[in-house]
Amino acid sequence: MKDIIFDHVLKAYGKNVVVKGLNLNICEGERLVLLGPSGCGKSTTLRMIAGLENITDGQLYMDGRIVNDIPSGKRNVSMVFQNYALFPHMTVEDNISYGLKVQKVDPREIEERSKAAISMLDLNGLEKRKPKELSGGQRQRVALARALVKRSDYFLLDEPLSNLDAQLRVHSRKELVKIHEMYHQTFVYVTHDQVEAMTVGHRIALMYDGILQTIDTPSNVYNRPANVYAARFIGAPSTNILEANLNEGKLIMAGQHIVPPEVWIQKMKENGGDMFYFGIRPEHTKITTDYMDNALKGIVRYTEDYGNKVGVYFDINGKELISVCDNNVPATGEKVYFTPDYSKIHLFDYKTENSIGYPEDLSKHNYGVVYELRGRLAGDRS
Repeated sequence: MKDIIFDHVLKAYGKNVVVKGLNLNICEGERLVLLGPSGCGKSTTLRMIAGLENITDGQLYMDGRIVNDIPSGKRNVSMVFQNYALFPHMTVEDNISYGLKVQKVDPREIEERSKAAISMLDLNGLEKRKPKELSGGQRQRVALARALVKRSDYFLLDEPLSNLDAQLRVHSRKELVKIHEMYHQTFVYVTHDQVEAMTVGHRIALMYDGILQTIDTPSNVYNRPANVYAARFIGAPSTNILEANLNEGKLIMAGQHIVPPEVWIQKMKENGGDMFYFGIRPEHTKITTDYMDNALKGIVRYTEDYGNKVGVYFDINGKELISVCDNNVPATGEKVYFTPDYSKIHLFDYKTENSIGYPEDLSKHNYGVVYELRGRLAGDRS
């Protein structure tokens, strides 16, 4: 089995610990994305797989064997670096075939593999050019081709698309998925871009401060975040998070309250305590200037146009929230009513910041967003 297993792996530079007791199983043939902000330890984790960083403590298994002391050249890995790392004095075809020549692969097979990679990555006609004569996208494809021709069991990519423009990144993401579906290597991809993570990965491993926060499918990471950090990091605009106090069946937040469905109240009681973090994604809300029952009231402070949607930032007793809407956008200074889709709220334990889970019968109910409009009222209603 070509699994990659981290068993309590720690990486430190002196007193600076950058990966803290990592336990992670990357399955053979899957596309796993290591996601997180700069400095979270994701690239260091990838470099430990590649054998470019020594392991301070713990065990790293590849293909069923401990590889802590196995040199990089004997791990059967291919790696694409963020800066591409092409040889400036070599042509495209020489850059692509160089690794195979070092391994003393038969010349006819080198030619066959190189031609296949050049054709697959649309590099025909560029074989005799040197890196300085190529665009950023072309250099990126040469780096991919060089890794591809090795046909290694492990394909490692360290933010390979970060230097490309937005349109080329979209195209390249699709090409990477096609390459993996053709060869089915164990594929580990590092990025700080959540869109890349959501579109490329079978699973996403979200890291922060050297600690694995969650690992799950893109759908679950988005729809059922494991903790407050995951809820805030995934999604743009970020998830609204408010401190919430459960009191007599009401959630009190920023001096106001809403009444959640009974299944959520029971879930909170099962968790114990009365303090929580309440989360709702901006796209899972309704905002209107007309009175809405069971809503929070606020004042619009700012709007931003996304083209097909508009983000409305508003203030609720000093707390900033955002709702995404596609019509009837309120003006700055207007009073608005904000209602979450109660089937898509998230609740987190106040002490641990971990999700309290979701009611088992949540999917059986269609809570949706309450649109109980009762007309515009002149006064403020509670």
